[in-house]
Amino acid sequence: MHSVDVLDEFGQTRRIAIPAERSLTVFVDKRELVTLMTLGAAPELLVLGYLRNQRLIDSPAQIESITVDWDVEAAAVRTRHGIEDFERRTARRVVTTGCGQGTVFGDLMAELDTFELPPPADARISQSALYRLLDAMRRQESTYKSAGSVHGCALFRGDELLMFVEDVGRHNAIDTIAGWMWLNGVEGADKTFYTTGRLTSEMVIKSAQIGVPIVVSRSGITQMGLQLAQRLGLALFGRATNRHFICYCGFDRFDAEPEPVREAPPVVSIVGRGRGAVT
Repeated sequence: MHSVDVLDEFGQTRRIAIPAERSLTVFVDKRELVTLMTLGAAPELLVLGYLRNQRLIDSPAQIESITVDWDVEAAAVRTRHGIEDFERRTARRVVTTGCGQGTVFGDLMAELDTFELPPPADARISQSALYRLLDAMRRQESTYKSAGSVHGCALFRGDELLMFVEDVGRHNAIDTIAGWMWLNGVEGADKTFYTTGRLTSEMVIKSAQIGVPIVVSRSGITQMGLQLAQRLGLALFGRATNRHFICYCGFDRFDAEPEPVREAPPVVSIVGRGRGAVT
């Protein structure tokens, strides 16, 4: 965190905190792969999750070491046997709408049908559990509350918060969670993923890649994000805060407990005489 002096709307100078963004260039077997913009909270997990979500490695066992050196803003990944067809697999990229880091390798779109999610009968969420999850996020201490300018992602089992991470972009945050899951052998079938960011196509793909069938966002959704979620069989919740939400798809994974409909207050018409009459 950095402290800066700012001028507010009242013409007053005050000191506030802002997140410290850093660049991290990833090298794989001495070949430059990508530069990520990050808060740097868990760089090794971020790099591992990035490699996983880009489908460049199939197992953490393929990695011999990940060394981060902030003096040169670089992460050196050493694999045990190299990455087959590295140049070909990293040549074709699709620029996406991500913030902080938003490119996915083009071959991912062709691999959608290989993602396996549990059937709706085995992976569900109730409305009350969703409310408890949102309450847990409301109470979670975060950089966003004190400084803004970041995205947060969390992994839940039911309403139990397993991991929470913040970063410059939502992609970095979900990649860090993916790395943590992989390193600790955590499966996604019985989990719920929460993000403060919008549900774009790449966020839906990454959620499916880590095997999580239920995704909750404080923000909204894009058309392609919805289409991919429907194709993959995910349940997506957006605009979710306090006791408000929209379930966009995956209704068969949701045990609804509808709130009572509140009737609108009656319209009061006051008719007066002369100037100032109100109708």
